[in-house]
Amino acid sequence: MNVEILRIGDDKVAFHAVVTEQGVTLIDAGLRGDRRALDEALRAVGRSVSDIRGIVLTHGDSDHIGLAEELRIECGIDVFVHEGDADRARGGAKPKPAPSAYRIAPSIGFLLSAIRRGAWRTRFLTHVVPVASGAVLALPGDPEILAVPGHSAGSVAVRVASANALFLGDAVTTRDVLTGRAGVAVSPFTDEPERARRSLESLAHLPESRIFPGHGPEFAGTMADLLAELVVEQ
Repeated sequence: MNVEILRIGDDKVAFHAVVTEQGVTLIDAGLRGDRRALDEALRAVGRSVSDIRGIVLTHGDSDHIGLAEELRIECGIDVFVHEGDADRARGGAKPKPAPSAYRIAPSIGFLLSAIRRGAWRTRFLTHVVPVASGAVLALPGDPEILAVPGHSAGSVAVRVASANALFLGDAVTTRDVLTGRAGVAVSPFTDEPERARRSLESLAHLPESRIFPGHGPEFAGTMADLLAELVVEQ
């Protein structure tokens, strides 16, 4: 199967499209202002939003659900999220994690970028399809859902074996948006950092060597390689 991965956005906030002959699966949906970037990325490979067959959310935070409701309605597609984050994606209350370390310049840069890309216009989901860990969805690329609770109760990794790809959402970061630090670490704003680390360790056996976080560049290596670089104390 010929599968192409499109990375949309930047190191501050990225989402991804899995492009196959059968259509497109979105992994996360960026921010509300990312529609032009999505249209341009799909157009560059001869596709459009009409080719999107479904959206899989790694979790329900506002910088990952941005275009999901708009596309759900426009394209008549389902949005899948782990049952533990279904309420979060619909705008429900979420825990307030302990303050994260930050530096002024990177933090302001992240905030300004988010504002430019429509973070202040968050549109929560009115309907989601809850899924459980272990599910393989009938979508292009056959995405597999793997629970990685910690950043949020319903955080998941999305495995697309045919593309040698693993999407981790905010289970990990390869560039901290608040400090600017490059490297592998648990993401800021994580509800339960210790639980997030244990969840990452549960994926150590996976063979995929293209790992995509929601924040920071792609990690070229397996989960075992990533874990070897994981900073335990930030």
